[in-house]
Amino acid sequence: MAAEPSPKIYAADGHADSLSPETLREIFFMRLTSWPDGTPIRVFVLPDKHPLHNRFSKEVLGVYPFQLRAAWDRLVFSGTGLIPHVVETVGEMRERVRATPGGIGYVDK
Repeated sequence: MAAEPSPKIYAADGHADSLSPETLREIFFMRLTSWPDGTPIRVFVLPDKHPLHNRFSKEVLGVYPFQLRAAWDRLVFSGTGLIPHVVETVGEMRERVRATPGGIGYVDK
């Protein structure tokens, strides 16, 4: 059985070209809200239980999915931030990120 491919960052306008792991954590924990050119960052994620979301959280961000959810919930409940946009499929992720200026998400390679 072949190993599943590692998740790959997918971003609009070439913004993902040279993002460090630290910058990715800042983006997906919703702490970094705009690109260097000033464009707002629009984060897209798959549902919490989606296998690709689990792999992305662990392999790319180095955290468990429940840690992401807890951080997002704190932002919402404290009124200091928003959660990412949730999409249902990898295909929808590609479409929404491509159509959204400043969009970022992840896909399988």
